[in-house]
Amino acid sequence: MSLMARVFAAGFAAGMAFAFPAESRQSVTSREWPVGAATRGFVPQGAYNWRGAATHALVTTLWYPASAGTSMTEHQIGPPESPLFHLGQWADDVRPAVGPFPLVVLSHGTGGSAQIMAWLGRDLASRGYVVAAVNHPGNNALEAYTAEGFLLWWERARDLSTVIDMVLRDDELGPLIDRRRIGAAGFSLGGYTTIAVAGGRTDPALFQKFCRSVEAEGCVDPPEFPNLTARWAELEATSQEFRSAVGESTRSYRDPRVRAVFAIAPALGQAFIPESLRRITIPITIVAGIDDRIVPVASNAQRLATLTPRARLMLIPGGIGHYTFLATCSDAGRRAQPELCDDASGVDREATHKRTADDAVQFFNSTLR
Repeated sequence: MSLMARVFAAGFAAGMAFAFPAESRQSVTSREWPVGAATRGFVPQGAYNWRGAATHALVTTLWYPASAGTSMTEHQIGPPESPLFHLGQWADDVRPAVGPFPLVVLSHGTGGSAQIMAWLGRDLASRGYVVAAVNHPGNNALEAYTAEGFLLWWERARDLSTVIDMVLRDDELGPLIDRRRIGAAGFSLGGYTTIAVAGGRTDPALFQKFCRSVEAEGCVDPPEFPNLTARWAELEATSQEFRSAVGESTRSYRDPRVRAVFAIAPALGQAFIPESLRRITIPITIVAGIDDRIVPVASNAQRLATLTPRARLMLIPGGIGHYTFLATCSDAGRRAQPELCDDASGVDREATHKRTADDAVQFFNSTLR
């Protein structure tokens, strides 16, 4: 397991819990709430494509508005004596505020975790949202990565829909949710995931063709899985389960309950069937840094915004890169994970988080009325 995976797992285990008491009934307001958090291990009924992951559960972190007067504490990823990432303040397993509240499902990027996106999840919760952030099987830093988890991108959309199902059926969580107001947010591969939930259909052959072209950019294997491209051909030749999953790639994973999408630095823009993007009818905001070298904006954020009728594109100047949208790093984190932590000179990661979270709140407030 990589260093990134080990530190995420250490931070997650320290805060894991599975229940909180529920109240009910109140709408979103402009007030700021204390934030509570809980964790669920959702196990869907019937067959499920776990993508080779050892854990057969959708481990999901939930942030929610907590009752007035709740005392919050700081949370981090990494050893308590030398944390690597600062996540912000919340209280674990405390009484929620009176609902109902809108729900936003949140999808992390390649090889990351729900908690690395806590800056967005807890900020939305402080403004009156329940946020359900799933750890995608085979592609999260809580356990060993799998090739299937990295390659079967469209299965992530099924994860979001399944988490919505499970949250709404949950005896304690369900009463908190206004079922008419559900949105989705995601970063990087998570941004791709939200657009798939909005109705964008995937064709892996389109992405492979782009990566063979003279315009190819951003087509390198991720550092978490340096032989990933070769694994596609290997699995296609040896695994019937993989071939069957690929056969499902071009179908629609649209979830009609999701009424708005906020995609941050979305990846795999070239994998979408253009006509499917043109048919998306819900509002989408796409946010990216102009200087993103990991997921270049021309073939991703800009392409998606151009092809999607109701998309709004917000490009942030000033050296904002891809990993600026991960959690704030400590000094120890910058030493241990410079590729994730070192921003360009003059970039204020926390200010970028605040601006992006404010944009997300404004967007969801206007679209999930």
